[in-house]
Amino acid sequence: MVGSWNWLWGMPVEEGGKVAVSVAEESLRTMQESVQGLTQAVATQVAAYQRAQQKYQEKVKEYNLYESQAKTAQRNGNEDAARLAVSRLLQVEQVLPQLEEQVKQAEQFVTMAKEKLNRERMKLETYKTDLQNMKDMTEINEALAQMSKVNSDYSIDSARSQFEEAKNAVQRKNLKVAAFNELSENPAEKTEADLQRMTLDDEINRRLAQLEPPKALPPER
Repeated sequence: MVGSWNWLWGMPVEEGGKVAVSVAEESLRTMQESVQGLTQAVATQVAAYQRAQQKYQEKVKEYNLYESQAKTAQRNGNEDAARLAVSRLLQVEQVLPQLEEQVKQAEQFVTMAKEKLNRERMKLETYKTDLQNMKDMTEINEALAQMSKVNSDYSIDSARSQFEEAKNAVQRKNLKVAAFNELSENPAEKTEADLQRMTLDDEINRRLAQLEPPKALPPER
């Protein structure tokens, strides 16, 4: 019912998030109430079984009492008392099988009910764990969604892309300028300049070789 209302109000459970967690919490509360009701029903069955068992034990004691009274009366020669005790014993004897059958049935019902209750309790604990996992996962999803929203709001990806584009543009410009300078230089002029520099270096070396070393001064007396 909760899921239907959420769907009608435009908040489908399939989208996950807080809506799905709320539906799961409501469902868990319903299961808890059902388990509580089942616990009360089992308690009622256990009480009925205990009453049937108690009544059966009382009839068994009553049977043993009449049997003992009949034996005592017969031993004392009191025929009337013995017959009265035996007649009461027979009445109880007729009821005992029915009571015994009721006790057995009640015991079976109680055993089955307790097993079902234990299964439902185990399932409930599993659902509690699942609900906590859902809450944790929803919290993580919201954090990731918030991170994505921040990235989008601050245009981090766009800024990074623009930075890389500007960096590549500068690098392309640098390569272009270097290539232009290399192409704009006249190879003949460069060769001529190199020859002139080499000729000048040779002339300087030749003149340096022609220079006589300075004469040494006579030693002082």
